Amino acid sequence: MTAKLALDLSLILPNLPDEHDACFQRLTQLLQAEGLEQAHLIREDGTARLCVHYDPAHVDVARVRQLVQAAGAQIGKQYQHAMLRIDGMDCADCAGVIEHALGRMDGVLEASVSYAAERLRLEYDTEKVSLDAIRQRIEALGYSVIEKGRERGWLAEHRELILSLLAGSLLLAGWLGDRFGGPPPLSLVLFLVAYAAGGFYTMRDAWQSLRSRRFDIDLLMIVAAAGAAALGAWAEGALLLFLFSLGHALEHLAMNRARKAIEALAALAPKTALVQRDEAEIEVRVEDLQRGDRVVVKPGQRIPADGRVVSGSSAVDQSPITGESMPVDKSVGTTVFSGTINGEGALVVEATKLARESTLSRMVELVTTAQTEKSPTQRFTDRFERVFVPVVLVGAGLLIVLPPLFGIPFATSFYRAMAVLVAASPCALAIATPSAVLSGVARAARGGVLVKGGVHLENLGALSAIAFDKTGTITEGKPRLTDVVAFNGDEDSLLRTAAAVESRSAHPLAQAVLTAARERNLDWREPEALDSVTGKGLRARIEGREIAVGNLRLFEGEPLPEIVDQTVTRLEEAGRTVMLVRAGINFLGVLGLADTPRPGVRDMLTQLRGLGMRRTILLTGDNERAGRAISQSVGLDEVLAGLLPEDKVRAVGELEQAYGPVAMVGDGVNDAPAMARATVGIAMGGAGTDVALETADVALMADDLSKLPFAVALSRAARQVIRQNLWVSLGVVALLIPATLLGWAGIGLAVLVHEGSTVLVVVNALRLLAYREEIRLPANGGAS
Repeated sequence: MTAKLALDLSLILPNLPDEHDACFQRLTQLLQAEGLEQAHLIREDGTARLCVHYDPAHVDVARVRQLVQAAGAQIGKQYQHAMLRIDGMDCADCAGVIEHALGRMDGVLEASVSYAAERLRLEYDTEKVSLDAIRQRIEALGYSVIEKGRERGWLAEHRELILSLLAGSLLLAGWLGDRFGGPPPLSLVLFLVAYAAGGFYTMRDAWQSLRSRRFDIDLLMIVAAAGAAALGAWAEGALLLFLFSLGHALEHLAMNRARKAIEALAALAPKTALVQRDEAEIEVRVEDLQRGDRVVVKPGQRIPADGRVVSGSSAVDQSPITGESMPVDKSVGTTVFSGTINGEGALVVEATKLARESTLSRMVELVTTAQTEKSPTQRFTDRFERVFVPVVLVGAGLLIVLPPLFGIPFATSFYRAMAVLVAASPCALAIATPSAVLSGVARAARGGVLVKGGVHLENLGALSAIAFDKTGTITEGKPRLTDVVAFNGDEDSLLRTAAAVESRSAHPLAQAVLTAARERNLDWREPEALDSVTGKGLRARIEGREIAVGNLRLFEGEPLPEIVDQTVTRLEEAGRTVMLVRAGINFLGVLGLADTPRPGVRDMLTQLRGLGMRRTILLTGDNERAGRAISQSVGLDEVLAGLLPEDKVRAVGELEQAYGPVAMVGDGVNDAPAMARATVGIAMGGAGTDVALETADVALMADDLSKLPFAVALSRAARQVIRQNLWVSLGVVALLIPATLLGWAGIGLAVLVHEGSTVLVVVNALRLLAYREEIRLPANGGAS
């Protein structure tokens, strides 16, 4: 005999980044090694739980709990995760240098670095390596870790630009000295110092790459500059390093703008809060707030904590979190979020979450983590660069050796080889995708859409079909009882029986039945026993009678009386969701319920069609008539009805085969399996439900669909920017290589065009930060 025990996963592994992390697999393997039969993930009421299967004949439940807690503590102690901010990275190749060096350390399980976000996502085994040792390795490479809460000073922020401008000034002085007859030794000294200033960071990165047996762009530049010096072309070599360092400095400053767009999210929360304690109001740090503290929020102030209004009423500007354009009315009992702006009324808010648990804090954490997730295009460019750079070095060597064999002067072939090194350097390619991803994710977050990584940003822009859950997504999720058809007895008796069974359920349909029963002032007995049949209904024992309440699937395989069949058909044709009530073998009656579409759904679907969406589909557990009634009222293209949760997963797979990339939009709770199966899982209401933030690839922070067209349009714009950047970066390389080979362009022109293209792709990516939310539809309204 097998027994089951479900435990809250967040209590077992409190620092688990997500359920896909390797630590969850380690936990299940460790528990099986301890003799437990099986351990897997389930969701109950939106909470991730570990379901443990065990044999009670060999181990009791207390021992199971003890084993699980011990295993969780062991894994939590041994395997640690960290997100570090790295200072000193001056180009995209620096990320590869750090990743490669840390990846060679015994005990480092994952090291993913984003140059764009200056972040390192780390997982390590504490039994083999310490965080201090990892920090020391980073510092040995010439970089540093910025402590949380510390900011760089102006000098640190601009040091690369200062060195670059110094190199440019020295280059100009040396060139003027040569031009107007200054002492040659003085000009040489000026050029040498210009080399040192312009090549300081480039030489550091090239040296670290060589130590790690990697070949990257910095190495190409250093070899080219050294080659120019060997030919006596000091001015050209100094120009190369000056322009290369200036390009990186400008790129770095431009990227800082995108980074600050994300950091601005963190700055939304106030630093202090006014708390009621001991009949007085005292000011405390937000970090010191505890659950249950009552916070006074005056008109015009930012709300310091997620909580529940216990006194007062006001209109709150939630746009920093949800992107909603209009203030939302708040009164006693409603939820408010940290970082939102109170209107003209005073509020007293009871804090329900600690500062680190707030929706705003988690948004910042998730957006920051998203920058370390490499998109498919970025992974391709990384692989391309790893192969391309060594090929260029070999090609340059052949250009030096072969032409002199055919009578071409060595100096000429050597110079052309150095020019080719510059021309072939894929700097723009390396930064093309991460700059666009950083800007796109930052702009989405500012608009109330949380995108959890470059892969999801690109996939969202490639969608050809979107599937929607019905209840709570397309509809309000608050159905109401419209029909009570009693076969035996009166309506109140039927409704009282149904309410008794549904009183133990949190399903929206059950709540509608209970609401209707309360409105009629009915009372009922609690069920003695209850059995839930997923996607079908409930069976219960009340006063010795077996009562079943559910849809037709609960009674499948059983013949239905003609009156039941006729009633169900009539209600379904009217667009109702039906619930049958049976006591023993006798059907007592049928309940009809209706849900209303959310406002603006039809406009949202029209906008999606205007963006070129091929197909919109409704997935529902309701009967086909009810689903079709809702679908026709809002303008969806297709309906798949009568689906259990596992059916929705299969349906999403079939839609993907039929239409290509498909998204699944739901509330992030019941639809989690289908969302995980889809190309992109999109949850709505991320600001109100933790589970939506956890399960989805993309979260619409507001509890409505109005931001979905913006998210799709922004993602498509990001894909377009990425393609433009790739064409520019590859096109420049393709044009410059033959130009330098044929002697049409020297080192100076090559580096000027090369660095210009690098700055161009970054500036092009930054356009996404200014992306407008308005969706412009074609003249025909986007009909398709």
